[in-house]
Amino acid sequence: MIIATPRVCKFVSIEMKSAFEETGNTKELIKRNYRFLDDNKGAPPIKYVKSDIRFIEVVENVCQRLSGYNLHKEREGSNRFAKGMSETFSTLHGLVHKGVKVVMDIPYELWNETSAEVADLKKQCDVMVEKYEEVIEDWYKGSQEEDLTTYLCEKHVLKGQDTACLKEEYSKKKGDVAAIAEDRKKKNKKGGGKTKSKDLGGGGGGGGSEGGRQEGEKTMKKKKKEKVKKKKKKKVKAEKERVEREEREGVSSDEDIQKRVALPGKNTEL
Repeated sequence: MIIATPRVCKFVSIEMKSAFEETGNTKELIKRNYRFLDDNKGAPPIKYVKSDIRFIEVVENVCQRLSGYNLHKEREGSNRFAKGMSETFSTLHGLVHKGVKVVMDIPYELWNETSAEVADLKKQCDVMVEKYEEVIEDWYKGSQEEDLTTYLCEKHVLKGQDTACLKEEYSKKKGDVAAIAEDRKKKNKKGGGKTKSKDLGGGGGGGGSEGGRQEGEKTMKKKKKEKVKKKKKKKVKAEKERVEREEREGVSSDEDIQKRVALPGKNTEL
C-alpha cells in the first residue's frame, strides 16, 4: 500500500499553487449553452478561472509536474527533492565535457533519467490526489483565502502528524546551478508579457483573450477539415474493399449487371 509522506503533500500543494497561478491570468469566458446539455440551455458563460475545466486540468497534471524534480543528495530534509540538476551531477557533467573519464555505477546514458526516488514521489502523489480530490475541490470552489498548503496538508492529509517539513526552506548557495536555473525560469514567465488564452468553446471576455479566441477558431476549422478528409479516405477505402471482395466472390452490384448484360429484345422468350 502506497502512503503519501509529508513531503509529497508539500510538493503537491506547491505545484498546484503554481499551476493555478499560471492559469489564473486570463479573462477567457466559457460558453455553457451547448445543445447536448438541455439543463444548460440559455446559461450565461462563466469565467475560465472559476470553471471546473481549469480545476480538472490542474489536478490531472499536477503529479506529472513532479516528474521534473531531481534528487539533490547534497541537501537535507525535504529540500533534497527539487527541480533542476543537482550540484553533484552538474559537476560530473562538467568533467565529462572536459574529457575526464568518470566511472560510476550508473551508465552515463541514464544520468538524466527519472530516479527511483522521484518515480516513487509521483506514485504517492497519484494516490494522494485521488484520495483528497474533494478536499482540493472544496478549497478551489471556496474563497481560496487560506493557503493551500495549510488547508490541504495541515488540516487534512497530515492532520495529527509531524508537519515540520512543510516549513523547510532551502537557503540558496552561491553558484547553485538548480536554484539559478529555477530563478531564470520564473523571471522568463513573469517577463513574458502576454498571457496565453485558451479557447474552450467560449467567447472572448476582453481584448486580452481575442487573440486566443481567433487562434482557437482556426484550430477548430483545421481539425474539422482534417476530419472531413479522413472521412472521405475512409469511404473510398471501404468502397474499394467492397469492389475487391465482390470480384473475389464473383458478385456484382445491380448497376454493374445492367452495364455488362444487354437488355432482352421484344422477341426474347423468358
